[in-house]
Amino acid sequence: MIKFFRSGNPLTVLLFLYMLFIKFYYLLHPVSYLADGSEGLMYKLLTGWLEGMVGPSPLFFTFLALMLLFVQALLLTRIVNNHRLFAKDTYLPAMSFLLMTSLLQSWNVFSPALIVNTVMLWIFSSITDLYMRNSARDVSFNIGFALGISGLFYFPAVLFVALLFLSLLIMRAFRLAEWIIGLLGIICPFYLLGTWLFLTNRWDMIADLVNIRANLPIITDYKVWGALIGTAAFFVVGWLMLQRNFKKMLIQGRKIWATVVIYALVATLIPLFSGHFSATYWVLAVMPVSLFAGNVFWTVTNNTAANAIHIVVLAYVIVMQYFSH
Repeated sequence: MIKFFRSGNPLTVLLFLYMLFIKFYYLLHPVSYLADGSEGLMYKLLTGWLEGMVGPSPLFFTFLALMLLFVQALLLTRIVNNHRLFAKDTYLPAMSFLLMTSLLQSWNVFSPALIVNTVMLWIFSSITDLYMRNSARDVSFNIGFALGISGLFYFPAVLFVALLFLSLLIMRAFRLAEWIIGLLGIICPFYLLGTWLFLTNRWDMIADLVNIRANLPIITDYKVWGALIGTAAFFVVGWLMLQRNFKKMLIQGRKIWATVVIYALVATLIPLFSGHFSATYWVLAVMPVSLFAGNVFWTVTNNTAANAIHIVVLAYVIVMQYFSH
């Protein structure tokens, strides 16, 4: 199985079949969209509009969530291959992303985090281009604006501004103007939406724009612990394996991998600032961690060993889905 995804040949159909196999349980037991009090105003409006068209259909929202995950996997692979983060084109990051999001059922629920993940793919792609630009003011504003849009769906997502600032430090020489323009980009969507609410006499909804609170959760669900341990293990092992060839990479490649580390760490902390803590929002960190998981499967060149690792994780996923309660 691993050797097929190791190839850079177009494997969209195989990847889709793989997704159906590892996520079929969620189609058999669909759940509706997440609404736990942490969502932003735009998410409430979007889910209200969708519910008005199809009703509170768990199957529709679960299918929509799985299709979002599939598209995200494809886009992630395109970014990785375009910037040569691996020695050759490969579908391993996409496979790893679909596999790791299957570790926890709530990572397959339609939620604000899935929408933010889609926007973050564009942001990550823009960050990877910072190194080659003479001026990054326009890119900084666009990234900030995209973060502001994300904040309208899930307000704590604006904390990804730390990723923007640290990426600017890693990829470029310090220029204060680029930082200020990035902050203005974040503010712009909130200003525009606030103006629209004022002009349409919906000012009472302004309170829904900002929803953030620090949390220190006590996790008692063993399934959450299993998913966290699995993702953390792939992150650490993938990072250690990356060090073997790190110095041989081009400077741009090394800088991009450094931003991926920052991306994973910031995404891990963001759910701790939700209005209501939920492990669902840790799917934000699965995106960057899946690159390190893909590196594990890429570095283990022995197909038998790589398949063994894959089978162990796949077996865990199936047991947690079908045989645990």
